[in-house]
Amino acid sequence: MERTKVTLRTLGERYKSATPITMVTAYDATCARLFDEAGADTLLVGDSLGNVIQGQSTTIPVTLDEMIYHTRCVARGTKHAHIVADLPFLSYGTSLETGLVSAGRLMKEGHAESVKLEGGRQYAELVHKMTQMGIPVIGHLGLTPQSYHTMSGYRVQGRDEEAAATILEDALILQEAGAWGIVLEMVPVALAKTITEKLSIPTIGIGAGPSTSGQVLVGYDLLGITDTFKPKFVKRYKSLAEEIREGVRAYCDEVVRGEYPDDEHSFS
Repeated sequence: MERTKVTLRTLGERYKSATPITMVTAYDATCARLFDEAGADTLLVGDSLGNVIQGQSTTIPVTLDEMIYHTRCVARGTKHAHIVADLPFLSYGTSLETGLVSAGRLMKEGHAESVKLEGGRQYAELVHKMTQMGIPVIGHLGLTPQSYHTMSGYRVQGRDEEAAATILEDALILQEAGAWGIVLEMVPVALAKTITEKLSIPTIGIGAGPSTSGQVLVGYDLLGITDTFKPKFVKRYKSLAEEIREGVRAYCDEVVRGEYPDDEHSFS
């Protein structure tokens, strides 16, 4: 059966029917096309491109213009999946106007269909304003990579009662403000389960256990293209890094030996 375009209504129907939502990060048109054809419900253009594509140690250096560029690339390769784009560091936290303009640019210039922001209650008014303006928003709680230095690295969040209560309260506040979903990153399984049960919108887990409404993984991680970094929550469904090295090695060897290009790969 031919797939139709995944919209917020589609995702809402999946949530109501308790059908898990699938989300994969993508940063370019080629990967977007392949992930889309494979059946992913949503493609996240994450500011994780700072780590994966740019080789940065954090997501903090990623700019809004870079996010717009990569989102536009993903949009060109996507026919069916819903496209979510991250608002990068300093593109929304300084004022309401800054956040609204940044989100608007991600949609207008990048062709995003939703935007994602990190943080809770401090952005409730911004989330409310965005949804009023027709900008769908998904929140992000738990480990928030843009707070890398504040959190002293990539650490599990919400392990003590006070921290867990704060994350739950933030999720409820974002829901009330109009967010259509919440990404929960690196929180204990029990907390993710509680939040999912308390909310009436989907939760998307990454390192949050099996009780969330859906799951997200970085495409490069699940395919094993990134093989130098493996958090506990990442499952590698393929090991493409070595296959890529083998392919390029074979090409280089054939060029050096004068075997490529041969007659088959040349024009008469």
